Amino acid sequence: MSEHKTPIGTPAVRRLEEVSAIDCPCGAARRVFSREDGGPLGIHRVTISQDAQRHYHKNTTEYYVVLEGSGEIELNEERVTVKPGDVVYIPPYTRHVAKGHLEIINVVYPPLDPADEYIDE
Repeated sequence: MSEHKTPIGTPAVRRLEEVSAIDCPCGAARRVFSREDGGPLGIHRVTISQDAQRHYHKNTTEYYVVLEGSGEIELNEERVTVKPGDVVYIPPYTRHVAKGHLEIINVVYPPLDPADEYIDE
């Protein structure tokens, strides 16, 4: 007999076209699932533009899933070319910036807290 588990949070479907883009250090993000949803992680569709800013997080782990475009990502001053199909792992305290024009899915754990974004000046 299998044990019935109660889901954490409320199941939901979000439509990307119904989520407004907001400015972020990488360009513009559509935060499809975020901290306010009460789930264990955040899911964002991000348009990375040429004016991205180097930043880091103290408490956040990120994965970038590259969907479209071309460019490079700098991870603690090491630059790597990225293309569609690549997945980038960014642990806390990693200074990072993406350059070029990229569309990514950003998986964020725990869900992004805007107070945990630190911009390198």
